[in-house]
Amino acid sequence: MTEPESAQYDYDVVISGASLAGSTAAILLARRGARVALLERRSDPEAYKVLCTHSLTANAYPVLDELGLVPALEQAGAVRNEARWYTRWGWIEPKGAELPYAYNVRRSTLDPLIRARAAETPGVELLLGHQVTGLLREAGRTAGVRVTTPQGEREIRARLVVGADGRDSAVAKLAEVPARLHENTRFAYFAHFRNLPLHGGIAHTWFLEPDMAYAFPNDDGVTVVAVLPDKKRLPDFREDLEGSFLAFVRALPEAPPIDSAERISKITGFLDYPLHSRRPTAPGVALIGDAALTGDPLWGVGCGWALQSAHWLTTAVATAATGRGDLDKSLALYARTHQRRLRGHQQLAADFAKARPFNPLERLMFSAAARDQSLARHMHMFGSRLIGPLRFLNPVAVAKASAVNIRHRRATALHHR
Repeated sequence: MTEPESAQYDYDVVISGASLAGSTAAILLARRGARVALLERRSDPEAYKVLCTHSLTANAYPVLDELGLVPALEQAGAVRNEARWYTRWGWIEPKGAELPYAYNVRRSTLDPLIRARAAETPGVELLLGHQVTGLLREAGRTAGVRVTTPQGEREIRARLVVGADGRDSAVAKLAEVPARLHENTRFAYFAHFRNLPLHGGIAHTWFLEPDMAYAFPNDDGVTVVAVLPDKKRLPDFREDLEGSFLAFVRALPEAPPIDSAERISKITGFLDYPLHSRRPTAPGVALIGDAALTGDPLWGVGCGWALQSAHWLTTAVATAATGRGDLDKSLALYARTHQRRLRGHQQLAADFAKARPFNPLERLMFSAAARDQSLARHMHMFGSRLIGPLRFLNPVAVAKASAVNIRHRRATALHHR
């Protein structure tokens, strides 16, 4: 897009949604010279997302570092997210000082922190209580937004409109960007406990085939415990939510001792949470975070992808967003990066969301990872989204997993002679 010299904009970029993705994009774009309006429909600067895994996977660490948030997160008590995973072959327990990490931290801590950092960034104007109700159109493209504010309605013109407004993105709907849905045949319930000891003090995930569960320790001694059963178990949960939730957790292998901990929240969740993905761009529009793609909450990757997608967008469009390049070409670059980096992960997650047992390749990799440290670390790299499905299932890794399992079967046979 070649911009006419007469074009007048209130800002270079207007971002709808001042949570993780929106605040990250605002900070990074402003540091690169853009004038940014960061809109948040809620009026409370301390507002935060309630239903969340509270997990920042290791793929997000470089973005946190660039934002300058790592010291603040450490000071706030964020927990480095080491983890162990239960499988029918035993526990996968990756170890090693070199393992990459990010953090488990409650959104009540993280959201206000990153929003405040955005508000104090030169070039960013945080506008609370501003809700997008329409898009301004000019020459077949979006050129700004209409918003309702505490003072009334307002129009804000900008070269680029960014939807960082979640899975039900108003920006995406107004721009007529359709969502592709993938059925999730698990439901989920969450509760928060204080002073809940976990083995090694680290996160746990249970692959029960097809049911799932996890316990993630966070700041201030609070652990989020989630159960994600097959929907076939929904009638029992509907009949007695608290009893069913507690019984499910108590029955887990090496179950966390919830009866001796303090539950500090209600049991909340969702019965239907389909995965969805959208084309991440339209003329004059970009989508980041959950507005572009919502993963399965059992993997705890949404927060990390929110930060990464904001970074990819900034890298692609920062120059053009300030009027010094072709914005359409820059948006196309962002779309290609987003799809290349996340499409494979989403396809695997959508398949696993069918609440099926492990397929043969998954059985191979998970069983071998429970028996071999190098494969456990390889699993950690994939679970942290530092490598994609092709690298995770590369021929060398698959061959090594096969060899590990062959040795295990031989050793077991010798033992039983």
